[in-house]
Amino acid sequence: MRRDLAVVGLSLLVVLASPLVGESLSGAHGSFILVELRVPRTLMAVLAGGTLSLVGAVYQALFGNPLASESTVGTLAGATLGAVAALVLGAARGLGGLPAVTLCAFVGAVLVTMPLTAIAASGRATMGSVLLAGIATSTMATAISMGLQYTADATSIFSAARWTLGSLQQLGYVGVIVVAGVTLPSAAALLSQTRALEALAAGEERAHGQGVALARLRTICLATSSLGVAAVVAWCGPIAFVGLIVPNLVRLLFGPSQRKLLPYSILLGAAFLVACDALARLVWPGHELPVGVVTAALGAPALVWLIARRTPFFA
Repeated sequence: MRRDLAVVGLSLLVVLASPLVGESLSGAHGSFILVELRVPRTLMAVLAGGTLSLVGAVYQALFGNPLASESTVGTLAGATLGAVAALVLGAARGLGGLPAVTLCAFVGAVLVTMPLTAIAASGRATMGSVLLAGIATSTMATAISMGLQYTADATSIFSAARWTLGSLQQLGYVGVIVVAGVTLPSAAALLSQTRALEALAAGEERAHGQGVALARLRTICLATSSLGVAAVVAWCGPIAFVGLIVPNLVRLLFGPSQRKLLPYSILLGAAFLVACDALARLVWPGHELPVGVVTAALGAPALVWLIARRTPFFA
């Protein structure tokens, strides 16, 4: 219980303190910077970090693989392909006030993931086969993205490279509202499958014996996870390692039970990305690192450390 309270309290403290981190808020523009820039940015970090971590935890349970993450079924590669296509081909107009790059990234993520969801829903393929199909699809989408960049001019290549580093920069609350409109229903749908995922963790035969419809579970998890990740990546760009590292840290702290793993992955994922974003504003005074650079720089050593510990989940 003390550990639970400590984790919750520390996570909330990180989130609440984040808008105050960075350059001074004093002066005529201090309130504008706080309300219109820092607060929406923190809210976006909460949505993005919580969603990516929850999806990572769900995929790790679904595939029975501690290295599964939001990129496993090609969602990140599809979003990158859509965004690069928009930048290289010069798509200028969006829809409903949303940028063309955001819309194309979302569409790319959904289109790449749909065939894999259909394969899983058919019930004729194992999750191992779905995993291999996801790797193949990611490779294909990445190759097409690289081909598009090869034919692009320097300006388009630079824009694509910046987008692939990930960013949480916000002006106002439009992005927060748009992303929340997709990620919150997605998270609710995934949390509703906690009992089924708990049964699946004990093996497919036991899950089937407890009345879990495996094909339905796979369809719900893959479809809703992909939509949530697509919304985050479309608006923020790919942010590496969050969905891979955070669920494993939660598992280390609280054990493998899905009843704790899923909600605490949301909480710690949100706090982790908020902290990384705050660090990105502090590392280089007068400049700002893309948050994806910070998560990768922290996530890679964390992954090595987790493997070196040889916890039971990795054994």
